[in-house]
Amino acid sequence: MQQLFAAFGVNVSLIIAQAVNFAIVLIALWYFLYKPVLAMLTKRQEIVAKGVQDATLASEKLAHADGEAQKRVSAADTEANAIVSAARESAATEKARLLKEAEARANAVTKDAEERATEAAAKAKRESEKDIARVAILAAEKILKEKYD
Repeated sequence: MQQLFAAFGVNVSLIIAQAVNFAIVLIALWYFLYKPVLAMLTKRQEIVAKGVQDATLASEKLAHADGEAQKRVSAADTEANAIVSAARESAATEKARLLKEAEARANAVTKDAEERATEAAAKAKRESEKDIARVAILAAEKILKEKYD
């Protein structure tokens, strides 16, 4: 085999030395280059995976927050409607009470006015009866004076 290598000009000791040099370079590259690059890629892969996970979590939280906001708006709307309804009912009750009071006052004023009108009419009737009686007495006196004079 040595003759074959010698025929082609291959030096076996040189090939072994190159193989040892290649192994040393391969080990050095493995240790100083491949492992750090592999570690860096692993870290980056973890960072990217965490970023995706965080983005997914943020998206879920946003959807949940939107749902919560919608629930709160709905609850506030319901509460506002209830308050407006209660205010309208209170206003209607107050209106009815004020109308009853006004009606009662109007009836009292009307009754008082009727009583005063009745009293005034009775007074006017009494006064007119007195006047009629006086006129009748004066007429009777005049007639009697004329008859006896």
